[in-house]
Amino acid sequence: MTEPPPIDEPRDGIDVGKRLVRQGGGTGLSLSERVRDKLQRLAWRTPLHGLRLKGRHPLKLIAVADDPFLGDLDRGAALLAGKLMVRGEALPLDRLELARPKFSAAFAEHLHGFAWLRDLSSVAPRVTAVPIAETIMLQWLADHGERITEAAWNAATCGRRMLSWIAHAPLILSSTDLLYRSQVLHAFARTARHLDGEAGKAPAGIAAIVAWTGVVAAGLVIPGGDARRAFGETGLIRALTTSVFETGGLVGRSPADQLDAVMTLAALREIYAARRMTMPEPVAAHLTIMVSALLGVCHGDGGLSCWQGAGPVPGERIADVVAATGVRTRPLRHAGDWGYQRLAAGRTIAIVDAAPPPVARAAHEGCASTLAFELSDGGQRIVVNCGGANIAALTLSADLRRALRSTAAHSTLVLSDTNSTAIQPDGSLGKGVGVVDMARQESDAISRIEGSHDGYAKRLGFQHRRVLTLSADGRDVQGEDMLIPTGRRARRGDTPFVVRFHLAPGIAIEAGPDDQTAFLRLPNGPVWQFRAKGALLSVEESLWIGPDGLPVETFQLVLAGTTPPGGHDLSWRFHKTR
Repeated sequence: MTEPPPIDEPRDGIDVGKRLVRQGGGTGLSLSERVRDKLQRLAWRTPLHGLRLKGRHPLKLIAVADDPFLGDLDRGAALLAGKLMVRGEALPLDRLELARPKFSAAFAEHLHGFAWLRDLSSVAPRVTAVPIAETIMLQWLADHGERITEAAWNAATCGRRMLSWIAHAPLILSSTDLLYRSQVLHAFARTARHLDGEAGKAPAGIAAIVAWTGVVAAGLVIPGGDARRAFGETGLIRALTTSVFETGGLVGRSPADQLDAVMTLAALREIYAARRMTMPEPVAAHLTIMVSALLGVCHGDGGLSCWQGAGPVPGERIADVVAATGVRTRPLRHAGDWGYQRLAAGRTIAIVDAAPPPVARAAHEGCASTLAFELSDGGQRIVVNCGGANIAALTLSADLRRALRSTAAHSTLVLSDTNSTAIQPDGSLGKGVGVVDMARQESDAISRIEGSHDGYAKRLGFQHRRVLTLSADGRDVQGEDMLIPTGRRARRGDTPFVVRFHLAPGIAIEAGPDDQTAFLRLPNGPVWQFRAKGALLSVEESLWIGPDGLPVETFQLVLAGTTPPGGHDLSWRFHKTR
């Protein structure tokens, strides 16, 4: 990680070739790191830590910032109906049972981070929203205001809570009950003091960014916070330097986390504005390149592509977020270490995962998606990944949510029905892809990406190489998948493979004149011909996780075959006929 380039410096230079190495391999936290984290959590319960959180609480906040973003209207409506709802999991507001929680980790993060305040404020006027907010706030203060637990007091959740409380202070501080107001302001002060000591321990990535943003925000709104603000700004700049690649993508490689980080920094800028202050230039520069990287993984409809558990966030939402940042920039085509390569011509956009998966420490439920791609024509997606592992409704089975992270759930080659990178029983990514060699070329006629990975090399003795080209008019997308023998391991017999092309919902498939051809009729009219050579084509059922986290039935084109010990090549082509 390095300091971001000046915002007027071009960031899309095309490398002739680059080798990307997965630093740290497929290991999660070491034993010593796990012991350290456990001791850190135990220390929160000691009288010493309790003393650190004690002190005077403010009588009021210096400023209240506007929330620049709209909340989830469905979740807001559920709050008006008396329920707190996250990803299909719902509990009555009067029976949250915070002291004996029975809800999921995702529900806990939403609850303790107070993200629901944004949802509530988006569907109800203050007079209606305040009693609902106070109902939950009173329960939280009773069970977690003084009791420090991992779910409620980890650094990232504290950072989110601080930002939510500041943006929606009128909903939780409008009461005339002076004792209640004092308790809320006391919670502000305790959260800030806790963050002072814990933000620096958050892992690199979205967690560190959110935690340090919370420190800065507290320094801006709690009286006497100039020293805290300066301390927080130093920590935030350091967190951005270690958490963001020089082209703007987060180390965890999740577009959903990228969106989260952009929104976090935009919310922080609103707090600076409320104080009539300017956000530090290094932070603003990072925000600019992060927006460019975010746009680089969006399709022609403006919506987010599906990588590392992210779902298809609608284009309207992305446009609103980018507008709120005030950043005007172009989509990043060549994302370097972040790994997402963008090919665009005419109305066609292809997005390729051309980097190793994130290391276990940096990713939450990462995916084995190396060399997969997504394809769109204007506002219509054509080839997709099943996606959505981290937004899928919690009512879906754990097995299905786990399957969404597999190589088979992505539009790429699968060898011997195994993941290119292992998914461990504890949910972390294990061994597999360690090195990706990537080369990109541009000419007046085509854009070309060639990538290879070693995910199957040690286990099965083959390297997977994929070449993808897009014509200058955007009407031809050609691909070639190669299985190349590697290593000294003796191979016996044939090894089965499949290449999957998951299709977006609503695409009608018509059989071609032979078993190598199919026609794809898009809902908005265009027809694309698919043709393959070197494998047998079939059509199978598939699914796609929609923006609401629920599965949508769709289909996939499947090329199946076997490779002899000497390797195998197959080619395929998408051609827009009209």
